[in-house]
Amino acid sequence: MPVPRPLRDRCREFLGIEDEIRYIFPAFSYGGGAGFIFVVTDSQVAVISTGALSRTKPKSVWGSYPRGTRIGPVETGTGASFEFSGASFEVDDEYVAVINAADAEVFARDSLPRDPLPDL
Repeated sequence: MPVPRPLRDRCREFLGIEDEIRYIFPAFSYGGGAGFIFVVTDSQVAVISTGALSRTKPKSVWGSYPRGTRIGPVETGTGASFEFSGASFEVDDEYVAVINAADAEVFARDSLPRDPLPDL
């Protein structure tokens, strides 16, 4: 399920960015607890904490990393999880493709599908 526009707008405003949000997805600390929102722009990977009670209200910036920072790989099996900046996170299965696409855009550009309408 795509992240709703109001949440995208809240994250953009919270971070004070004008960059296009290329990818955005929610995550949770491994084993439950705090919620996070990963926001990927052309220049950074920002990780916003939403706390334990809310999954959609930004509370603080957990970290900001250069765009060249790899997010995955995502381990699947008993659930989708990944390690990022020394912490373990869980995501819903539907966001695995988002993480893979964000990483492929930087680390494996040749694996991305070609733009069918490059002149538009």
